[in-house]
Amino acid sequence: QVQLVESGGGLVQAGGSLRLSCAASGRSLISYTMGWFRQAPGKEREFVGSITWSAGSQYYADTVKGRFTVSRDKAKATVYLQMNSLKPEDAAVYYCAATIRGSVRLPTSYDYWGPGTQVTISS
Repeated sequence: QVQLVESGGGLVQAGGSLRLSCAASGRSLISYTMGWFRQAPGKEREFVGSITWSAGSQYYADTVKGRFTVSRDKAKATVYLQMNSLKPEDAAVYYCAATIRGSVRLPTSYDYWGPGTQVTISS
């Protein structure tokens, strides 16, 4: 089992920055890919970015590429999502998730999820 808890959400102005954290506990993450997803009201959950725990390989959705960065701190068992140049359309509940499978862009590939953290953007 892997337990995930997100933090760092809040209200930020458009153009601003926010860093989300995802603290992991439970089993070793060495074989896992950690993903960030978001879901806005009335929309499907969408892939934001991911990072392999072992090698640190990253993948991003085209909508956030160049603005968002996923990183991890192995010692703290924490994954981060640095969000810069935020836009109103980035507002959503952001979720951290973990998977040992491929297809990291698909929510259905992930076995473990955090409860989410709300990000609100003021224009």
